[in-house]
Amino acid sequence: MGGNAVAMALEGIKVIDVSQVAAVPMAARHLADFGADVVHIENPASGDSWRYFQAGQGPGNNGVPSDFNYNWENFNRNKRSATLDLSKQEGQSVIRKMAAQADVFLTNLRPFERERFNLTYETLKGINPRIIYASITGFGKKGPDKDAPAYDITAYWTRSGFSNILTIPGLSPPGFRAAMGDNVAALALAYGIMMALYVREKTGVGQEIDTALMQIGLYQISFDIAGALVTGLDYKDWRPEPPPELVAKAQQATAPIVTFHRSQVMNPLATVYVTKDDMRILLMMLQPDRYWARVCQAIGKPEIGDDPRFNNFEDRAKNRELVFEILDRAFATKTLAEWKSILKDIPYAPQRTIKEAIDDPQSEANNFFVGYEHPAYGNIRMVANPVNMSETPFTVRMPAPELGQHTEEVLLEYGYTWEDIAGLKEKGVIG
Repeated sequence: MGGNAVAMALEGIKVIDVSQVAAVPMAARHLADFGADVVHIENPASGDSWRYFQAGQGPGNNGVPSDFNYNWENFNRNKRSATLDLSKQEGQSVIRKMAAQADVFLTNLRPFERERFNLTYETLKGINPRIIYASITGFGKKGPDKDAPAYDITAYWTRSGFSNILTIPGLSPPGFRAAMGDNVAALALAYGIMMALYVREKTGVGQEIDTALMQIGLYQISFDIAGALVTGLDYKDWRPEPPPELVAKAQQATAPIVTFHRSQVMNPLATVYVTKDDMRILLMMLQPDRYWARVCQAIGKPEIGDDPRFNNFEDRAKNRELVFEILDRAFATKTLAEWKSILKDIPYAPQRTIKEAIDDPQSEANNFFVGYEHPAYGNIRMVANPVNMSETPFTVRMPAPELGQHTEEVLLEYGYTWEDIAGLKEKGVIG
């Protein structure tokens, strides 16, 4: 396949990948592409659910249908797969033995799951002080939603305000494709791991690296987030809105297209519903059978959890118009605020504005923004670096420079004299 004639960049680096779906597996794949020995740990019974997401693979109905599982290939090439049940004591013993010899441990287990399986950074650091422990969460490791289930479409796309700023008034939000946010988060995590390996090479010390899908979403739209942080203004506060009658016409004109596209959705637990106060809630359950009974309980209809028309993916897909009708009616009975506590253990997100994303308790709890002193504007807040490192964190040491502010300082450092600098200025080489 190539790459064998010369030494690979990460040859000799041992990586344990305890994750599934997309973001962390893709980060591990980046390491594997450059020669790291990546062992992807999967549940012996179910495997990684990402194996079954693509059309033509299991109940998946996304992407072009194909007998070849190109989606799985794309996220997991260059890895080895090992099965291990981490809920069993013996499985935990095996993974700890592996971690003792590993350079990097990656996971997207939620914080409570890491505790449950004895796979916290503190535990593995005690076994192997040199280990680099890298993780991605949905909403950060702290705050009220640190253990909430999440996908990139809920945390990165919807809750960060991303989809809202791309939505034209009167039209539906733009479509979303699989793993868009996951792939950006994967690059950020891989970048953090490489910095940690560099630090360890110099100091011998390992550390913890993490980022969050919601934080990556805020980082991706930092042009708009930075503006909102400085001015306190939301999009709707400064962007001209079309007249209500034009909005109504647009909605009427596009309604048949929206209805058509929704009719093609095979999984009613992976689409948008509207609340009593006209807010949009996005459900995203890529393992719908696991959540169906929970959703029935949440909407106050536990009896349909075992209804033969709905009790597995295939039957719900067959009867999806009826499921849509049931869920549409149910979500219209309560406000978004009421649904929040009811849906806390279900993967969902409200469509947020950027101001709401800034004021989100998760943003505050996880330091998604950083405050510092600006010489002209005083104390300001900006978007924090999305790569969090426990031992060598990022810092803000100075604001963005004025044009040419440090010209003389830099040239002096490179051996130029004041006389040289005066000559360069006279010739117009420097300002």
